[in-house]
Amino acid sequence: MNKLPRADTDSADGDGEDASSQDAWRLARHAHVIVYEAADGGELLTIYDCGAAQAPPSAQIVGHLVRTAADHVTEQQPTGHIVKLREESVLREQSEGHYVIEPA
Repeated sequence: MNKLPRADTDSADGDGEDASSQDAWRLARHAHVIVYEAADGGELLTIYDCGAAQAPPSAQIVGHLVRTAADHVTEQQPTGHIVKLREESVLREQSEGHYVIEPA
């Protein structure tokens, strides 16, 4: 399940999409990324468009959230942590199964 919109990136040939945009998705300004940590060291990222809305998640991704460079607040939980974004951002797969959140 991934209903996140693809991130638009500029490419050298001007078509508006390159290889990096295929593994990058836009995150809303008030998105919440809930990171569940598994006993085997894996993580499940569950992404909500807005933490206040009572809506189902927009995406669930198995992988590791390596870094968050966008403006955010992190809240520790018994089963992992919540990344509460404060600006529009891009979730990008930097290598297989490893994700970063960058400012849009």
